[in-house]
Amino acid sequence: MRIKQLIKEKGITVAQVASRMGVTPPSLSRAINGNTTIEMLNRIATALEVPITDLFDVQAELYGLVQFKGKTYKIDSDQALQRFYTDYQAATR
Repeated sequence: MRIKQLIKEKGITVAQVASRMGVTPPSLSRAINGNTTIEMLNRIATALEVPITDLFDVQAELYGLVQFKGKTYKIDSDQALQRFYTDYQAATR
């Protein structure tokens, strides 16, 4: 993931991002290091004012399966991730 890189590019600190999100810096650090949820990724993206797909390194090989509300999503590209996230947002509003 590119979260640390984005924070650095924005010229802010992890503590400032955590404050914007209403979480502790250790909680945000755990999320940055891979122990996270879609909800937390959404909150990070919102705090950084970027689309959620920007949190992922597009150069890296992206692959995963996500099951949500009885549907399985094959995540193997930025577009597939964005489709899943769009469905996720629609279902959780």
